[in-house]
Amino acid sequence: MSNRYVMESLLRPAVELYSASVAGSATFICLTAPWAVALAPSVSWVTAAGFGVLALKRTSEGMKILRYRRNIRRLPRYVLTSEQIPVSRRHLFLGKGFQWSPRHTQRLLEARRPECEVYVQPSVLYRMARELEKKMEYSLPWLCRLTRTDSALNPFRPLPPVGGSPIYHGVEPDETTATFDLGERVGHMLVIGTTRVGKTRLAELLITQDIRRKSAAGDHEVVIVFDPKGDADLLRRMYAESHRAGRQDNFWVFHLGWPDISARYNAVGRFSRISEVASRVAGQLSGEGNSAAFREFAWRFVNIITRALVALGQRPDYGLILRYVTNIGELYETYVENMLSEKAPQLMDTVGVLLGNGIAEKDLPRHMQGRQNGMKIWAIEQVLASDEGKKLWDPVLDGLRSAVQYDRTYFDKIVASLLPLLEKLTTGKTAALLAPDYTDLNDPRPILDWHNIIKSRGVVYIGLDALSDPVVAAAVGNSMFADLVSEGGHIYKFGLGDEEGGKPPKVAINLHCDEFNELMGDEFIPLINKGGGAGFQVTAYTQTLSDIEARIGSSAKANQVVGNFNTLVMLRVREKNTAMLLTDQLPEVDVYQKTLTSGVTDVSRPGEGTDFNSNVQDQVSLVKVPMINPADVINLPKGQAFALLEGGRLWKIRMPLPADSDDPYMPASLKQLADNMEQNYRTGETWWTGGDAAFSGGPDVAA
Repeated sequence: MSNRYVMESLLRPAVELYSASVAGSATFICLTAPWAVALAPSVSWVTAAGFGVLALKRTSEGMKILRYRRNIRRLPRYVLTSEQIPVSRRHLFLGKGFQWSPRHTQRLLEARRPECEVYVQPSVLYRMARELEKKMEYSLPWLCRLTRTDSALNPFRPLPPVGGSPIYHGVEPDETTATFDLGERVGHMLVIGTTRVGKTRLAELLITQDIRRKSAAGDHEVVIVFDPKGDADLLRRMYAESHRAGRQDNFWVFHLGWPDISARYNAVGRFSRISEVASRVAGQLSGEGNSAAFREFAWRFVNIITRALVALGQRPDYGLILRYVTNIGELYETYVENMLSEKAPQLMDTVGVLLGNGIAEKDLPRHMQGRQNGMKIWAIEQVLASDEGKKLWDPVLDGLRSAVQYDRTYFDKIVASLLPLLEKLTTGKTAALLAPDYTDLNDPRPILDWHNIIKSRGVVYIGLDALSDPVVAAAVGNSMFADLVSEGGHIYKFGLGDEEGGKPPKVAINLHCDEFNELMGDEFIPLINKGGGAGFQVTAYTQTLSDIEARIGSSAKANQVVGNFNTLVMLRVREKNTAMLLTDQLPEVDVYQKTLTSGVTDVSRPGEGTDFNSNVQDQVSLVKVPMINPADVINLPKGQAFALLEGGRLWKIRMPLPADSDDPYMPASLKQLADNMEQNYRTGETWWTGGDAAFSGGPDVAA
């Protein structure tokens, strides 16, 4: 194969082997019968060496042609076990691949030429074998099993069921390990691919490395995985990798579909500012059109309740918020009694006197009539409206007073969108997960707290069971994102709080969000926009750009989200606009175009013995073409992707297939995983000390 020419020609017969066979034959003759070519024995050795070098050179060039043609049709099998996945402190492993260049665009265009089809498409015998399998599926099943055998000895071995076109990766036979610098991860990564094309496999690959990676000081990294679907295989993989890395004691599971083994989580129990609670709750309500006014009222009402709860020394949760949304008078009474008993006990006595004198229902204002404890609320109002009561100014009390004065019918209308959400979050076993009882020492399930998890370098799996109830899944997911943003702000300002022990003020927090468009709200934008300073490294997985825009409801916000991801990995997609997110960022490149020109010209001087002149030309010219087209992304096989890494370098990668070998750490099913977790749970007996006590019973999970 010569490299002297302007244009490569790799899809052709390996003619180098012809000259190699001739040179090899000449070598053999020179060594065994030099007299046949009139050579003296002393000279034949030198001549044989020359022919031998030529034979080796031409054989090597011919084998490159054959290898390239083989790669175009079928890539070498690429399988890795979990133990074989490389883990580095400097690089993130993505699989095998190569950096795409104009040379590969040239080869791709050549492979699409009609005359090269014979080298790209499967052979005639291969197609006949596939047709035979269709016709003889029931009459000759043994023959079909034979032709379908996945063995190198089978000349009709079927291609892997990955679809797409193999030429995209076959244009480079010399692939290398595809990695990128871990320092780039703080710029976040976006993985886009349609259903069942390898997103979960790539997630497993990245999560495995994050779980096993250690710093030079021996510290692990924080790994948090959001999985709206609740993928059992992904949960089992994280469970196995945590045990393989020796982190089983710091492995947490929050799963709305498996409440019996799930950790508990108070989505509104930890905050930097009280107003965050109202934002997390009201943020789940629709803000389009006329709904915006109702959402703002719901925010104000939840904020009033939260401020009162905090002032009373109670931790807010969904259960308490629902309780007082439906009966704000009860909270009003409790707060007033607590405040008056401290600041003005005599006013509380006055309330008792008014009630003792008897207040009839007809004496109450219309909006108070028929309300539970309406007479007591009215008595309190009378006392607070007195001259002495007006001196007790309290912003929390003012908010509660304005809330209890609403007419009940009007109030029910303006909180009509809030109550269904709170009902869903506090119904059945979900209520015990999202509104945990911190004083219940009989519940062995731990309570998930982001600050302690980050401080202890935990591994967390969040299964939101979105297929069963997408509203609850989105509400919990968004609340967790908001909680993480709040925690990130605390880390950014104050660090983790254990710097005196020689530990760094920040730690890498690897956040993997599968199907993140289902969870994304306004809370997600500051997480990727400003979370890098607190150590957050977000890897988000979705299917199309339209999913993001449909979820957020704004094209500008969708572009804002996408613009915060510095690394883009795109598997096969089905939407052209999504593919153009990658292709529009790539330059046009110069490629060679061959044009065949032929013509005939009549000669007007017949007396000269020439009737016509013919002309045949091969012209090579440079043309500008896109480096890759949207159609190239749409036609990718499963498990393959284009990736923009480290500032715009385009890589073509393929991910390793998981090996079929038995993993001793992998539970056979979710039921076995649940049994193992119940036997090795951590209890909440020492929650007030900032940590959980390990459960001492149960057999070894790895046994």
